[in-house]
Amino acid sequence: MRFFTHRRHFQDLNEQEILALAISNEEDDARIYRSFAQAVRADYPATSQVFDGMAEEEDGHRQQLIDLHVARFGETIPLLRREHVAGAYARRPVWLTKNLDVARMRAEAADMERVAEQFYRAAAARITDAATRKLLGDLAAAEADHQDAAYNLQNNLVSSDALQTEHDTAKRQFLLTWIQPGLAGLMDGSVSTLAPIFATAFATQNTWTTFLVGLAASVGAGISMGFTEAASDDGELSGRGSPIKRGFASGIMTTVGGLGHALPYLITDFWTATVIAIIVVFVELWAIAWIQNKFMETPFFRAAFQVVLGGALVFAAGVLIGSG
Repeated sequence: MRFFTHRRHFQDLNEQEILALAISNEEDDARIYRSFAQAVRADYPATSQVFDGMAEEEDGHRQQLIDLHVARFGETIPLLRREHVAGAYARRPVWLTKNLDVARMRAEAADMERVAEQFYRAAAARITDAATRKLLGDLAAAEADHQDAAYNLQNNLVSSDALQTEHDTAKRQFLLTWIQPGLAGLMDGSVSTLAPIFATAFATQNTWTTFLVGLAASVGAGISMGFTEAASDDGELSGRGSPIKRGFASGIMTTVGGLGHALPYLITDFWTATVIAIIVVFVELWAIAWIQNKFMETPFFRAAFQVVLGGALVFAAGVLIGSG
């Protein structure tokens, strides 16, 4: 899948670039922890101190990495950041932390440390220098300790949340590997195919032609979405799971989303097929809003507004174009 993205792949980085990426990662994480600390300082001073301490430790890790880089490669550190590497887990922008409650900050911190530990273990496996391997292994262990500290904040922040760490991890992996790409595919397939299907339907009023166009649009969109999902992230650093699984989830759900309102046109009567297709579209869009609310924690009315309004606009565009 490495030919489908302009970003570097982790397996292609040399040892100097791996160290450079680790340095920039530590700098970013320290900045985020300080933003967390600032956001909760007034209401949760003890928690703020924990985040400040985590930021200071990240600074210490960064300095250790810089010292090692200087000793091995000199003082010029290549500019390499997460966004330059395919599959690297993208951190939430610092300015968005103002919109997080303390429970979500705790979860974000734990997730950051989990990804950092995974990165250091993957990096250590790529390194041949003994001193560098040792440092990366020590940092992986330190990040694992940070995960425990972040999860322990649960008692101070959200005492009613008693989910076990194992359950959180399993749920998150399921969401990242199956639900998130599947939902993205279902949304794309359900919405993007509305215009060509209904434009063809009202332009030709031929059910078989409409079905063929819908089938082609659905299958084509499914293949495109599947390859895009699989190629965009190999899962090695982000922990999102197998790109093959995510590609299948996204591709299949994209195809299903489009076929839902294409299959009614196997009915030979045009208006019967069209009415059934419109009903299917209505059910699809509300089902997407429900999935977003249940699994992605998106407020139901906001999800419904976004999905249903967007689908209605695309549907109307298809009808207008086909009737013109």
